[in-house]
Amino acid sequence: MFTMAMAMAYSKKYPFVISLVLLVLHFHASSAAMKGGYWFREIRIPSANAAQFSTFTQTVQQKNPSVKTLLSIGGGASNPSTFSSMASQASSRKTFIDSSIQVARSNNFHGIDVDWEYPSSLSDMSNYGILLREWRSALVSEARTSGKAALFLAAAVFYSSSYHSLPYDVQALSESLDWLNVMAYDFYGPLWYPNRTAPPAALYAVNHSAANQVSGDIGIRAWIGSGMAANKLVLGLPFYGYAWRLLNVNNNGLFAPANGSAFAGDGSIGYNGIRAFISQNRAPCVYNSSAVSNYCYSGTTWIGYDDVQSISTKVTYAKTNKLCGHFVWHVGADYNWVLSQTPYQTWG
Repeated sequence: MFTMAMAMAYSKKYPFVISLVLLVLHFHASSAAMKGGYWFREIRIPSANAAQFSTFTQTVQQKNPSVKTLLSIGGGASNPSTFSSMASQASSRKTFIDSSIQVARSNNFHGIDVDWEYPSSLSDMSNYGILLREWRSALVSEARTSGKAALFLAAAVFYSSSYHSLPYDVQALSESLDWLNVMAYDFYGPLWYPNRTAPPAALYAVNHSAANQVSGDIGIRAWIGSGMAANKLVLGLPFYGYAWRLLNVNNNGLFAPANGSAFAGDGSIGYNGIRAFISQNRAPCVYNSSAVSNYCYSGTTWIGYDDVQSISTKVTYAKTNKLCGHFVWHVGADYNWVLSQTPYQTWG
């Protein structure tokens, strides 16, 4: 399974190419948000993007009628406390669930994807499991009443089965979700790992220190070890990287001394921006086969990212380990659709 995400906020800056849907099974439209009072959280699509959401399924099915679409809810920019408050009460969970189904159906989506980043207490984790069980029950009931195929239910989850030592309710997730999108990226970034360069989405751990080992493979193995079936796990592939500021331009490898971000904000940069940086600066590019990650550098700027070779290797990993598939975040950050075509070409 190959899933792509399209962030509607980027759709004008990075025009959507309809032919890409020939390469995927599922397409996500991101993101709907919760609105309302503290307890009663209803799903609403941003008014600025309402027209795009309402025609999303029709648009992507023009060249591939079999592609399925999902409405994504939440995301990294959403406030996790809104999820926490909603999930803590039966009444607000029902309002949230019912409105999500109504919005998905009225906009002709085939499923729903939830992205709570992240449940941050034991009660959050417990309530998340309850929410998903109730959601699944509501989807089954709605399908029976409407006579339509039940909506898919998927979730974007932390790279590992525990978030800061707080375990997900794996049984609830396994029984309630059709698949899990494992966010195997953002391991390192200049805001939270400012003193050394690092591979932001390493498939394998190559940390200079034995402490704090983190990688996509470690996360996938943790999920499987906790009881999640491999064929429910979808490996996340980022179409962006992070830029550090080198302390010494002559020391420019992995885990080189650094001083925070080379750019404003969190230092993130889309693959299209990375390709422009490489071209404008004639920046040397290096593929690290141990981490399965790429980096480039020029002057004091060092960027860790995924390119065609690392994306292809990760897709092969997903296929070899019999995972459900792979997803990307997000297609709007690609450069001439180079990365978008790689998973399809690799998986076969």
